[in-house]
Amino acid sequence: MQMLLNVSFGIFAFLPMGWLFMAFIIVGEAFLMSKYLIQRKFNKRIWGSAAISNIVSGVIGIIITMILNGGWWLVVWFPWVSSHEVNIHNPIHLLGLIIYYFAAMILSVLIELLANHLILKKEYPFKKTLNATLIANAFSYFVGAVLITILVMT
Repeated sequence: MQMLLNVSFGIFAFLPMGWLFMAFIIVGEAFLMSKYLIQRKFNKRIWGSAAISNIVSGVIGIIITMILNGGWWLVVWFPWVSSHEVNIHNPIHLLGLIIYYFAAMILSVLIELLANHLILKKEYPFKKTLNATLIANAFSYFVGAVLITILVMT
């Protein structure tokens, strides 16, 4: 498993494990949004909104990274998965990782909030959609941070 994860996110995203990881994140976000908004595990509209907002966020992430780095897709602003890409014992590398991870999180939340609000605005007020999106992304970025920490330490 370590060997499969020891690649940039641009490669990992299109491997079977990458699809599973992203599916896990989307299911987790959908579940948390549904529990927050209606206190039930499943709601078709909420789950669809979570899926669409994550896809939109992903596509925008690909486009932004291609613009920022001259055409390489999904070579994001922060290293993704290995000690070969970031040395956390170097304070500058660690600070860069933290800053870029938070920047990616903020951008993801803004994109997903816009998509979720547009899809769910008839059923839920903006504040509820905002809170649901924040809770969902706190989950996904926590899982991502744990994964990055484990892989960068190995």
